[in-house]
Parts: sequence; C-alpha cells; structure tokens
Amino acid sequence: MGKQLFDRQQKAQVVPFFQNGAYYYRRALKAYRVERNLDRASKLLKRAAALEPDNSNFLSQLAMIHTEMGNYQESNEILTAIIEKVDPAMTDCHYFMANNFAHLGLFHQAYKCAAAYSAEAPDGDFIEDNEELLELLMIEGEEEDPSFGDSDELIIKQETARSLLENGKLDEAISLLHEIVEEFPEFWSAYNNLSLAYFYSGDVANAKHYLELVLQLNEGNLHALCNLLVFYYYEREDEKVAALTEQLSNVHPIMIEHRYKLGATFALIGKYEQAFKWLRSLQRQGFEGDDTFFYWLSYSAWHLGQEEVAKSAWERVLKENPSKVGSEPWEQQSSLKGITLKERLTLVYIAAKSNQLEEIRHHHALRPQSDLEQEFLRHTLSPDMEKKGAGAYLFAAAEALGKQLQSAEEKTFLSFFETMLKANSAKHSLKNTKAWSAAFFYIMKKEDGERVTKLEVADVFGVTVSTLTKYERLVKDL
Repeated sequence: MGKQLFDRQQKAQVVPFFQNGAYYYRRALKAYRVERNLDRASKLLKRAAALEPDNSNFLSQLAMIHTEMGNYQESNEILTAIIEKVDPAMTDCHYFMANNFAHLGLFHQAYKCAAAYSAEAPDGDFIEDNEELLELLMIEGEEEDPSFGDSDELIIKQETARSLLENGKLDEAISLLHEIVEEFPEFWSAYNNLSLAYFYSGDVANAKHYLELVLQLNEGNLHALCNLLVFYYYEREDEKVAALTEQLSNVHPIMIEHRYKLGATFALIGKYEQAFKWLRSLQRQGFEGDDTFFYWLSYSAWHLGQEEVAKSAWERVLKENPSKVGSEPWEQQSSLKGITLKERLTLVYIAAKSNQLEEIRHHHALRPQSDLEQEFLRHTLSPDMEKKGAGAYLFAAAEALGKQLQSAEEKTFLSFFETMLKANSAKHSLKNTKAWSAAFFYIMKKEDGERVTKLEVADVFGVTVSTLTKYERLVKDL
C-alpha cells in the first residue's frame, strides 16, 4: 500500500507548477481534435496566446477555430495582427482572410486578400484553392471598388441593424438596412435581414421581394431559402413547404452558422427530427449558442421524447434570458392544447401591436387553423392587402377599436373577438367595420359607467348616429 501511495504522489508531481503557453496549446489541440469542443479549445488557445503573444502558431490556430465557429470577424482581426505585428512572412493568413471575408459576403475584400496571396505566395500550399476561390468570387481582376473600402464601417452598421431588429425597432432597422444594401450591394446578409424586418413589420410583399432578389443574385443562399420556408409556412402554402423542406433536408452545410440556421428553421416549422439532428450535433461539438439556440434545441428535444436534453437546454435558456420563464415546451404543449379561436386572434393582434409577432411564430401550434384565421394573420402582417373577406374585416374592426383605446388589453379584445365571431356565425356582414367597432366601444364605455354620448362616439369612429344605434342593437343581441 505504501508503494502505491508513493507511486500516486510521483504521478501527481508530473504536472508542472508553471504552465506555459505550450501546455495550454497542447490541451487546446486535444479539445479541438479529439473532443471536438471548439469553445474549450478557443479558451485554452486564448490563454496560450496571452502567455506568448508573439507566437504565430498559437494565434493562427485560434483564428482557424474562430472561423470554424463562424466568428469570421474575430478570426480576421487575429490574422491581421499576425501579418502586421507578429510575422509578416506568414502569407497563408491572406488566404484564410479571403475565405472569412467571402463568408461575410464582403466579396471585394475577399478578392483583395486572395489576390495578395497569389502575389506573395505563388508557390504556396493553398495556391490551387486560392485560384478556385478567385473564380468563385466572379470578379475578373477589376480594381478595388471604393464602396468596399473599409469593412469596419459595414460590420458596425450590420451589428447595429441586428440589434435594432432584435429589439423590435423595425422602422429604424429597415432604414439602416436599406442604407447598407445601397452601399454594399453584394452583402446578402443585409438583404436577408431587411426581408425579415419587413416581415415582422407586416409588409409581406416587400419581405418576399428582397428574398427573391437575394435568390436571383445569389442562387442557393441558405439563409434566404430558410426564411422563404418560414414565409410559406405561415401563409399555409403547404405544397411549397413540403417541396422546400425536402430540398433543405438534403443540404449538408459545413459552416456552423448555416447548421444553426437550418436547425432553427426546421424547429420553427415543427420538423423536430431534422432540427434536433443539426442543433444537437452543434452542441456536441462545443458550440456555445445564445438563448435562441438552446430554445430551439429544447423544443426539438422535447417533441422527440429527449426530456433530459430538453430540460438541460432550457436551463441555459433561462440563464441567458430569465424572461422566458413559463415558455417551456412542456408548459406550452399543455397550455396551447385547447386554445380557442378568439384567444388565438387576441394573441396574434396584441403581439402585432407590440412588435412581438416573432413570439407568435415561435409556436407552430398557433398556425392558422381556418381560412378566416389565415386571412386575419395575413392582414396583421400586411394591412394593405387588397383581398377582403371575414378575416380582413375582423382585423380592420380591431384596428378601428384599438385606435380609440389607450392600451391593447387582453380582456377587451377577447370580448370583442368573441362578439365579432358570433356576428360572423350569425351571417351578419362584417363589412362596416367602423360601425361594429363603434357599437362595441359605446356599449363597453356605458357598462364601465363612463359618460359618453352616441354623437361623440359616432363622430370619433366616422359613422352616423343612426348607424351606431343599428349596430348597437346587433351587438347587444349577440
């Protein structure tokens, strides 16, 4: 026993007291090559680089891992530092930067770097791949385009636009994204974000226009195809959904951001098996996603019976975004099971008025279940649609009522939609939307004990007193 204890003590002493850069570098390579844990590998490499900031091998490996994680800008910052400050002779950095810029959609910047590699390393290890890249960029040796002079400006604008979009400031996001696509006409990411911004703001026509533009100019753009699938899904274009789903199911992207986009899209439309395949594989590779990543991982896992994975992922959701408490897939599955039409219409309308329609899209259970509901959702997304039917009139009446209320209270609209659905079932015409909303508003104010006259209400809603009286009787009967 004494010898065994001595042996253990001897082994314990093998770990060096001073852990230099090489020590962390070896651990990083193990995390990367053996464990496929990219996040851990990047952290260990950062430690190695901090201890030996002039070691170009440490820095270049860190840059490569950033590329594989989809952090192209961070990768290029490191590669630029290597060339400018550490080892100018490391010409391979030009080739790697070209690839990063290409993934960012900055094709002129990519061309500049690829051309620099050809000039400085005509016999380099990547020269054949570099020549192929130049051909793919489809730029026949033209001079630098002044509009692509400095990518830093684009990166800043892109991140600002993304922040505006995520925070529901849609008008500001649309304005900035228009500015970006005008200055950088080959930056497809801006087109895709512009399409989403229009979709969230209710302008489906413009949303589709910019998607079609991307796919026309950059055929096969995965982000655009995924967004198009979502649009088809919420418009109940079932045949198109099936065809595009099959097409995307045969896609096997290499880049992390593409796998993430594909997985999240499949989860959103309820294709949980395909979603879980991509999202779970990313997690196993060490991908450190945001709360949205873990949200979709949790939902897809739960619907496939992977309860442990689902609950573990949900813990990460709450860690990143505590406001999601109550949105667990196991809670939503039960709470949405028996939801009524009036409740669905109320949820959609209030979400739209508070610029949170994406929350509705998070639950395929709220997908339109009837022609009336489908038309109502379409007009919520795009109020200027020409087609008029019960759903359109229902939306217009809700809009007329909402303009006279200080806030969109759930109980008010639940009662309103219940009344209007009864009117529709009773075969009453909903075409005079102002009259219906005026009558409901007048009765509601009277029941609340407020002093209000029919003349005042009729004037506010733009109807006559006699019309208001007629519809008041209809509403009371209902």
